Amino acid sequence: MGATIQVFGRKKCRDTQKAERFFKDRSVAYQFVDLNIKPMSPGELKSVVAVIDAEKLIDSDSAAYKQRGMAWMQYDPQQELAEYPQLMRTPVVRCGKDATVGFDPDGWSRLAAGR
Repeated sequence: MGATIQVFGRKKCRDTQKAERFFKDRSVAYQFVDLNIKPMSPGELKSVVAVIDAEKLIDSDSAAYKQRGMAWMQYDPQQELAEYPQLMRTPVVRCGKDATVGFDPDGWSRLAAGR
């Protein structure tokens, strides 16, 4: 058996719900991690950033992005995500050393096939 698929998201996020439905409909086991309860560990974040540019993980439509005034500041995206997990674009789906962000059924298929 291969690596476990992890879906990092928020319960109320529509795209996270679509990712969960995608794996359920295909009888693919996965672990859901609610980012509102438990943020990514430094190791998990590092493994995702190794595959996906940290800038692409930041949700520029989020309230946290706007509250911090990030559109007008220079910042280290990985550091910001570590300190403010509410900036994370969801879902982040991870399996082994591969990951996807956002609504990505093709990527989810790739992850399910490669586990």
